Amino acid sequence: METLQLHYDDAYLREAEGTVLRIEGERGIVLNRTQFFATGGGQPGDTGTARMPDGSSFRIVETVYAPGRAAVLCLAEEGAPLPAPGETLRLELDWERRHKLMRMHTACHLLSVICPFPVTGAAVGEEESRIDFDIPDAEADKAGITAKLMALVHADHPVWTRWITEDELDRNPELVKSANVKPPRGTGCIRLVCIGADASVDAQPCGGTHVRSTGEIGEIHVGKIEKKGKVNRRMRLRFGPLPA
Repeated sequence: METLQLHYDDAYLREAEGTVLRIEGERGIVLNRTQFFATGGGQPGDTGTARMPDGSSFRIVETVYAPGRAAVLCLAEEGAPLPAPGETLRLELDWERRHKLMRMHTACHLLSVICPFPVTGAAVGEEESRIDFDIPDAEADKAGITAKLMALVHADHPVWTRWITEDELDRNPELVKSANVKPPRGTGCIRLVCIGADASVDAQPCGGTHVRSTGEIGEIHVGKIEKKGKVNRRMRLRFGPLPA
């Protein structure tokens, strides 16, 4: 991996400097390191501001992986003056947006705990997220699920990460909750996001960004449950209390 992904160690790092390695395509800036998250696992890539050595700045409108996931591309806005290889950029996250995504992504993990069924799809958003489950009895009560979700939020469980080997994952296949998407392999290591002391609430492979404790999620509810198939149900998570 050409780009060191700083968010793996510190999801709260709002500003960081990186050296430009090259420009890929028309607007893709490859840096030796960045705290910007690249689109993946249902979580959208980060946006923000890049500051040049001369004090000028431009917008980063999307962050994605280069083909083969060998590097992270910070995509500059159309018409921006691009930096030259060797220059240092200071990247500043759109923090309010990132923090909402962190809260939402963590809430999605909690929902998968409450609904321990195969996950067939997911998308994390700033105001609404969705997870698709194959539920054997095809019954789901949004008020009951919301109550269980908020109980985990109020318990303020710690959220932390650890790394395991690919062999360890093979020995514990139940850690993978997605029925369709498997964790990226090839590096020998798999990142686990754990919730609760000693991962007592949950542990699953994930490369996304999350808050430090479940209490930081705040008020959240299941706003809608949609029928997508005989046993498939789509649950939509939204911030705020469950409407009366």
